[in-house]
Amino acid sequence: MRLTCSVQLSKASITYFLLLSLLSSSLAWNPAWAVEPPANRDQLEPHLANIRQLTFAGKNAEAYFSFEGNRLVYQSTLEPDGKTLRSCYQIYIMDLDGSNVRRVSTGTGGTTCGYFFPGGRRVLFSSTHLISPYCPPVPERTERYRWALDHYDILSMNIGGRDLQRLTANPGYDAEATVSPDGKSIVFTSLREGDLDVYSMDIDGKNLKRLTQEVGYDGGAFFSPDGKRIVYRAHHPKTDEDLTAYRTLLAQNLVEPSNLEIFIMNADGSNHTQVTNNGRSNFAPFFLPDGKGIIYSSNLSTPADHQGRPSFHLHVINKDGTRPEQITFNGHFNSFPMFSPDGKQLVWSSDRNAANPHEFNIFLADWVP
Repeated sequence: MRLTCSVQLSKASITYFLLLSLLSSSLAWNPAWAVEPPANRDQLEPHLANIRQLTFAGKNAEAYFSFEGNRLVYQSTLEPDGKTLRSCYQIYIMDLDGSNVRRVSTGTGGTTCGYFFPGGRRVLFSSTHLISPYCPPVPERTERYRWALDHYDILSMNIGGRDLQRLTANPGYDAEATVSPDGKSIVFTSLREGDLDVYSMDIDGKNLKRLTQEVGYDGGAFFSPDGKRIVYRAHHPKTDEDLTAYRTLLAQNLVEPSNLEIFIMNADGSNHTQVTNNGRSNFAPFFLPDGKGIIYSSNLSTPADHQGRPSFHLHVINKDGTRPEQITFNGHFNSFPMFSPDGKQLVWSSDRNAANPHEFNIFLADWVP
C-alpha cells in the first residue's frame, strides 16, 4: 500500500510498516486529547454506526464504491481463496457484505488504485505488469518513509477479467486515477513532464490536460459530488534545501511524502486553494456528501515529538479550513475513506481488530452527519 489514490497513499502503491516510520514536523492545531486520547474510544466515533469488517487477512486498502453503490473495488494481497497471500497488490471487487470476491487485474506485476466506471461493468486501475510480471522491488527502508515511482500504466478491464484496455502509454509513473461523477473524465497523477502533477483526460484517454504546475508532489485527486471541483494532496518544497532533496529523490524515481497538505481546485485546474496547514502528513482526501467539507487521513493527533508508532486517523474539515474534527480513534491506521453515492455509508481501511502485525482490512459503516 502506498500514499496514493489516495498515497497513493496513493498511489501505488503503501505497506503499513512503512507508514509507521513517517516523521513529521510541528503541530499547528493541538486539541486537548492530542497527547493522550480518552480511554473510551468507542464513544468517540459518533459519526460511525453499525461498523462492519469486510476483509479479515492480509493487506487490504483503497476500497471504493461503484457508481451504483452496490459493490466495492479494492486492492489486496489476499486471493479470493482466503489462503494465498501475494507479495504485492492486485485489484478485486466484492459485494458490500464482503461476499462474491473476484480478482479483476491480471495477477501479474503490481497494481494500485482501482476505481469503477459508470455502469459497474469495467474497472480502472494502474499496473506494472506491462513492464514486468513480477512485483516491483521495494525501496530500501530508511529513517523516512519513501515510495517508488514505478512504471505504472493506467488500464481498464471488464469485471470478469477480460478486454484489457490501455489508457496511458507514457514511460514512467501514471497512477492514482479516479473517475468524475458524470463518468466523462479521469483525473490522475503523472511524472510525464518531469514533476509529479495532476492531469485530467477523457474517459478514453484523449484530451490530456495538466491541472497543477507548482514544483513538488501533487496527487491523490478525487472529484467533488457535483464534479466541479477536485480535492488532492500536495507537498511543495519551500526552501532550497527541500527543493534539492525532492529533486534528488525524484531523479531516483522516489518520493518522500512525510509532509502533505490538502488542496482543492476547480475541475479545469483553476483556483487552487490550500485547505490544511498543519505541517503533518495529510492524505487520502475525499469530499463530504454535501461537498462543503473534506474527510482525510492524518497523523495530526500524534504529538510532533512522538518517538513511537504514529497513529493515522480520519479527520474532517470544512473546505475553508475551519472546524477540524477527528472521526476515528480505534486502531493505529485509518485511511482511504470514501462515501457511498447516496452519502449514507463510509468505507475505509484500518488496522483495528487486526489478527497479525501489518494487517489492515476494509471496514464499512453507516455515516451519521
